[in-house]
Amino acid sequence: MTKLLQKFVQKRGKPGDLAVRTACGRLSGWVGIVCNVLLCAAKLTVGTLSGSVSITADAVNNLSDAAGSVVTLIGFQMASKPADREHPYGHDRMEYISGLVVAALILLIGAELVKSSVQKILHPEAVEFSAAMVIVLLASIAVKLAMALFNRDLGRLIGSSALKATAADSRNDVLATAAVLAACLLGRFTDLMPDGWMGLAVALFILWSGVQIARDTIDPLLGAAPDAQLVRQLTQTVTAQPDVLGIHDLMVHDYGPGRRFASVHVEMDAHTDVLHAHEVIDGIERTVKKELNIDLVIHYDPVVLDDAELSALRGRIEQALGAYDPRLRVHDFRMVRGRQHTNVLFDLVVPEDLQAETPNLRRLVNKTLQQAGAQYFAVITFDREAFNELT
Repeated sequence: MTKLLQKFVQKRGKPGDLAVRTACGRLSGWVGIVCNVLLCAAKLTVGTLSGSVSITADAVNNLSDAAGSVVTLIGFQMASKPADREHPYGHDRMEYISGLVVAALILLIGAELVKSSVQKILHPEAVEFSAAMVIVLLASIAVKLAMALFNRDLGRLIGSSALKATAADSRNDVLATAAVLAACLLGRFTDLMPDGWMGLAVALFILWSGVQIARDTIDPLLGAAPDAQLVRQLTQTVTAQPDVLGIHDLMVHDYGPGRRFASVHVEMDAHTDVLHAHEVIDGIERTVKKELNIDLVIHYDPVVLDDAELSALRGRIEQALGAYDPRLRVHDFRMVRGRQHTNVLFDLVVPEDLQAETPNLRRLVNKTLQQAGAQYFAVITFDREAFNELT
């Protein structure tokens, strides 16, 4: 299946291209609509004839999946719209919003199924067993397993969280339908009537799936941290340039799959020719756009390497901070000398669990400066570790 999907993608361009993402979204949407509507109709017929609330619940679950596929189809189509005056960053986040709508539909249907299942538990009725019931449920398991693999592979090829969520939902449906089949067999060969309980279990499973999908789509809308692998690739690409001494304050803004903007501070020798530094930075930005499809803006930070006093002072401060906590890191270290005193300015990267320790860290730095035996005054900017996890 993976090879067939790769050919489908390759015929339309690169996986990150907008046209390719739209074509894959349409393919997944139509496959989901057709398969889920057919499964819903078959299960609804069998569930109604047998009086099984768990099978009916599973049918409604397929109906919600079909509705989700419609939303996914619309979402990918709207996400393919080019940027305009009102939306200069494009419409790619519609893919996330479509996933959120799918989650809302799943939660609504799950809540309704809880109510009907509880009623069946309070007033149990025997379920009429038939071979057609088993055939339909087994066919559903096979189809849903194929859909899970299909959407998983397609989602991996284009890096789509929406398609990966669809794959996870299909995988969950395999487990839910298997549980319904087990309940039917248990009711057939024993005196138990677990139909209502199994319907409740399926409904709760649907609710859990809706919560998971909502979380996965809300995170990028709120501004989740970028993928660690992407940060590593971006860091390696920027630092591969020999003139770059180091980077910090890397921020990645996600405006939807395939549309990312980033900014970073690049440290270079202060004696580097300005025009050469500008040329190097332009080259890095073009490389990042070509290789990673990220619009990068670089801030140039000149670093003084031949000032003995500055180097010694930085060494003192880094040693003191390292003794306090080895995770503390310093960058943008510089001095502004005056007639009566010298301002020592730098940024200090503080881990999240040490944010409350900033007053103590400031006192530690001031004490270290006093021990240096000169009139130094610290001007510290405390940076969050989230923007400086570059390894």
